[in-house]
Amino acid sequence: MTSDTRRTRSRRLAVRTTPEDRELIDRAVAASGTDLTDFVVTNLTVASQRVLADRTAFTLDAEGQRAWERINRRPARSLAGLRALMERPSPFTEA
Repeated sequence: MTSDTRRTRSRRLAVRTTPEDRELIDRAVAASGTDLTDFVVTNLTVASQRVLADRTAFTLDAEGQRAWERINRRPARSLAGLRALMERPSPFTEA
């Protein structure tokens, strides 16, 4: 990341580690040729994206996509219990 594209960091993140974890992290930082902040932010960001990936993006193979399209083309069913629930007054509005 060049100085032109570097984002301004203004929030602090404190992390407690064991001495063994810190030694491992320091070795990885040295091996990566970066500084601790860049190393931690980059790797936390990648880990965060992996955790959230299945909650934000869905990928289907060709057969999965065809199955998804078949399901979505079906007409909606009328569910009496759901209809009754939706017709009840909201508990979140003032009466």
